[in-house]
Amino acid sequence: MSKGKERPTTGTDGLPLPILPPERDARVWARLVRVMFFTPGFLALLLLKAGEPTGFGITIELLMLASASAIVGGLFIGAQSDGKGADPASRNGTWSGALVLELLAVVPLLAAVPVLFHELANSTLLHARAPGAMDAALGPSELLPAVAILPFMIFQLAGFGTLTFVVPRAANWGINLAILALIVVSYIGNRTGSFHVERAAGSALVLGLALVVWYGIVRLKSMQADFDRRSPPKKED
Repeated sequence: MSKGKERPTTGTDGLPLPILPPERDARVWARLVRVMFFTPGFLALLLLKAGEPTGFGITIELLMLASASAIVGGLFIGAQSDGKGADPASRNGTWSGALVLELLAVVPLLAAVPVLFHELANSTLLHARAPGAMDAALGPSELLPAVAILPFMIFQLAGFGTLTFVVPRAANWGINLAILALIVVSYIGNRTGSFHVERAAGSALVLGLALVVWYGIVRLKSMQADFDRRSPPKKED
């Protein structure tokens, strides 16, 4: 395996250059855009079809946000360019799109999945009960779909996530622990019928993520501009 060219670490002024995320295959992220668009959108339509909105809370809104954010992430990924005429914005299109997908598509989906499973498992409209059948309590097994949150946390905190390159380590831990806490509070609020608590936690989660994504995209562009200014790329032949 041939070793790829390493980025310079010191600028023309002798100071350290910004540490940018590694190069990523935009085709992989483009495929994820399709998955993240269709899957949450289909699930939201399924819940609407069930016609039992009292227990949905903000599940449908979260699913639709995940679906719509995938389109926005695709716009950023499609803007990626390293050729002639590329600027700091186009050079980090894939990274910015990845940030949108990671935080505004994946996180809302993860927040909606536990409530979604509960609603689908207990829906009287999606499946009819046999005469004389007794309701079987799923108990703690209802939380199994929520386990998907754990590998996401590992993805973020072990250095795979784009946010790792945007904020300091302590801030990255704080943001992701806040994400986990708000998802848990939102779920508990839904299951206990405290829908105002669920809505408040879900709204805080989405607004916080939107601010983080906004900051992250601007920060990535600024870092790329600084990198290009102090370590100009080689001119193409």
